[in-house]
Amino acid sequence: MSAHFTQSYKDILQLYASCALCPRRCHVNRVAGETGFCGQPLELRAARAALHMWEEPCISGAAGSGTVFFSGCNLRCVYCQNFDIALGQTGREISPDRLVKIFLNLQQKGAANINLVTPTHYLPTIAWALEQARQEGLYLPVVYNCGGYESVEALRMLDGLVDIYLPDLKYVSGELSSRYSHAEDYFGKARLALDEMFRQVGAPEFYSPAAYAENSPPHAAVYPPDTPLLRRGMIVRHLVLPGHVGDSKKVLHYLRDAFGNDIYVSVMCQYTPLRHVAGLPELNRRVTPAEYQRVTDYCLRIGMENVYIQEGDVAQDSFIPPFDLSGL
Repeated sequence: MSAHFTQSYKDILQLYASCALCPRRCHVNRVAGETGFCGQPLELRAARAALHMWEEPCISGAAGSGTVFFSGCNLRCVYCQNFDIALGQTGREISPDRLVKIFLNLQQKGAANINLVTPTHYLPTIAWALEQARQEGLYLPVVYNCGGYESVEALRMLDGLVDIYLPDLKYVSGELSSRYSHAEDYFGKARLALDEMFRQVGAPEFYSPAAYAENSPPHAAVYPPDTPLLRRGMIVRHLVLPGHVGDSKKVLHYLRDAFGNDIYVSVMCQYTPLRHVAGLPELNRRVTPAEYQRVTDYCLRIGMENVYIQEGDVAQDSFIPPFDLSGL
């Protein structure tokens, strides 16, 4: 368990007084109500807390991942599939104590893990809540599900608290990351962040869900009940964008060279052009089967073994959960 958050919640507010929780280092005083790029004040805001069935098989399993979608984002990609919550337009304020109860409620419902989505800008509060929840009986693996644009110093606060890192690696090209995610330095910062994540959790470890079967909810499973679940490790996601197969290949080549087969890589074709990309013709279409095939063939050609590949028509709005404040 991390030693950083054994003190009271009041004592950690100083970490928000000159906010440097992500590489943007806005240094705004969120305690005083100021907001930086993420658009979020000090108080936690979330849009949904529920069992989520559409993660990688080793994350969702048969029961679903206990996912908390936080409001706001430090990237706000122009094509974001969770656009409303990324801008902070959807969500409800919750107290740190309430977040502890949410974690425990998801565990009681049979969640395979606790899955924190876009948590970066609330990291100290979430770390405090995780420690409190563990003291109250939380035993599930914790998943840190982020865009990859992270501060190494902030990530070190999570050492011993997070079991599974689930970051994106979106681009190698600074031109693309600047145009689509307002972060020309994305790749350089993400490389350092992924190194720190891997240092903390290491190579993947799996376990059988049989031990938790008695707690599983009585709904139809997406994956077979004996699907191995990830206990510890890192899965790096890469969303293939229309027209940018070349940069996708560079992302995969880097991951192969940096981590070999000590991580899993999830290559996604689920990009869905939503209303907010209408003014960007190059993004206002789906990825073609041929484009996705070129990327997945490249994985095989360079010897990547631990790769998740999506099949069928997954580029549809139904894969975007309703941000209806459920479970908050």
